[in-house]
Amino acid sequence: MQSKYKVGLLRLNLLLASLLPALMAPTSTNLAEALLLWTAAGWLALSAALMEFSHRRPALVPWQLLPSLLLTALLLTAPERFPLWLWAWAALVMLPQPGWMSGLNLLLAALSWGWLARIMPPEQAAFSGALLAALLLLGLSRSRDLAPLRGVARRRAYLVPGLRLWPRAQLGRDLPRERARIHRDGVHGELLLLRTRRKRFWHQAQRLCALTRSFEHCYRLDGRTLATVLLSPDAEQAEHRRADLLAQLGPVRQLRVTPLAQVNSVAEEYRALERQPGTTSAPHGVEHV
Repeated sequence: MQSKYKVGLLRLNLLLASLLPALMAPTSTNLAEALLLWTAAGWLALSAALMEFSHRRPALVPWQLLPSLLLTALLLTAPERFPLWLWAWAALVMLPQPGWMSGLNLLLAALSWGWLARIMPPEQAAFSGALLAALLLLGLSRSRDLAPLRGVARRRAYLVPGLRLWPRAQLGRDLPRERARIHRDGVHGELLLLRTRRKRFWHQAQRLCALTRSFEHCYRLDGRTLATVLLSPDAEQAEHRRADLLAQLGPVRQLRVTPLAQVNSVAEEYRALERQPGTTSAPHGVEHV
């Protein structure tokens, strides 16, 4: 199944989930409870609307914190109305998150259970606590099992939906194929490394993808370094084309151009770029090899 259909299905599920707190909010017994429910509904709806943008970069920590804080607030505000929501902690700990976030979720889950336990009979509180602990352990175990799969998916997927921008590892895999192409077709190929400012990175990444041909992929080496493989009939036309591309691309800090036949590894070219003096204009500061 293509990723766009999976994103669409997940978006639909989030929108449907947002209906539950939205329908419960008008029946709330106090203003704080109503505000929390409306916030939860808004968070789910906004998450659905922004779903595709999450491919661009990992989820921000405040965005991960919000559902945990909302769930805790609801359980503390109206424990008698939302006791079943305690089991949602098992789902929250399964989400991709840093280790400290998992620890915080466990702490908030324990706090929520302790607050609910005050209104339960002792035997029911003990049973619910043991069951919650088991579910949290299963959730954490599942999250750790899925972590390698998520890493593989991130390395394989586009960094931005619809943009021909690939991660650094893909460039290393593509170089042998591109070298074979220039020998087979008798064309000139060169690797262009481009370093820009962090605040301009995504703008120039989009411009680079727009200025190159559909079969010339672009790559993100780090948060301020781009790369692409340019193919031209000969070296003279390659130089003219590169000059036009850089003029349209706008100011960059460093550039490095290396014929594909002389490229040994991505790491070596990256280190050579770092050793170059910086520049603030596109036509200058280009190091040819």
